[in-house]
Amino acid sequence: MARILVAVLALHLTAAVASAASSVAGGGAFDPSRVVQLSWRPRAFLHKGFLSEPECDHMIELAKDKLEKSMVADNESGKSVQSEVRTSSGMFLEKRQDEVVARIEERIAAWTFLPSENGESIQILHYKNGEKYEPHYDYFHDKNNQALGGHRIATVLMYLSNVEKGGETIFPNAEGKLTQHKDETASECAKNGYAVKPMKGDALLFFSLHPDATTDPDSLHGSCPVIEGQKWSATKWIHVRSFENPGKQGASGDGCEDENVLCAQWAAVGECAKNPNYMVGTKEAPGFCRKSCNLCAQ
Repeated sequence: MARILVAVLALHLTAAVASAASSVAGGGAFDPSRVVQLSWRPRAFLHKGFLSEPECDHMIELAKDKLEKSMVADNESGKSVQSEVRTSSGMFLEKRQDEVVARIEERIAAWTFLPSENGESIQILHYKNGEKYEPHYDYFHDKNNQALGGHRIATVLMYLSNVEKGGETIFPNAEGKLTQHKDETASECAKNGYAVKPMKGDALLFFSLHPDATTDPDSLHGSCPVIEGQKWSATKWIHVRSFENPGKQGASGDGCEDENVLCAQWAAVGECAKNPNYMVGTKEAPGFCRKSCNLCAQ
């Protein structure tokens, strides 16, 4: 009996510690044991149960009366235009719109190790029967969008509903597209690449840039047509620099500020020449260590 009592007390103590830790961590807490690595080319990871059912329902409720036809970015001008490539409807929440949204944004930052200020507002998307998004890249081809925080480095796609059939997220260029097992529930579209089936509460994280900051063509992805049911999702795009304050880089006025405290050390061991895409960049997309690479006067 004494041993049972000790065990019960230990369980209560463990629960209390976990509760206190959760309280301290706040909405940014997430469970890394629920994360599964899907692919290295592109880098893609799935977090099972990233959102609770009430969180999913709450975001749908915020969006359902404010949906508009989804747009795409024109490759030349960067302006938002309508296209049959993307047939869903959607809307953007405000950043930190309420406590629930703020908690989810904190959790995304904790999982991705990318600052909240680099993220765009969460976009809620709704796909009805037959609606889709053809394969595309999340990084930009135009200079105007690249000026707003640089390329999108990562995307967190959160599934707010289950889909009876179809609606898979597909990666046509992924390394595992030929070896992934597809069961009888997979749509024909899903058979054309590595496919992720929408499950309410799950979140998919994938990177559009390589670790050296160059664009990753394997990150090509799309949303298969919904065949039965409907699909709700929430997308958070994250940039390489601040999206909230796009003028933050280059505060000196010449775009020549270091953006990493380790820039000087990296430059000293030759990284300006070894990794110019990240360190130096280009005029249109400046690198992160231009000052340490002695480019301030150029």
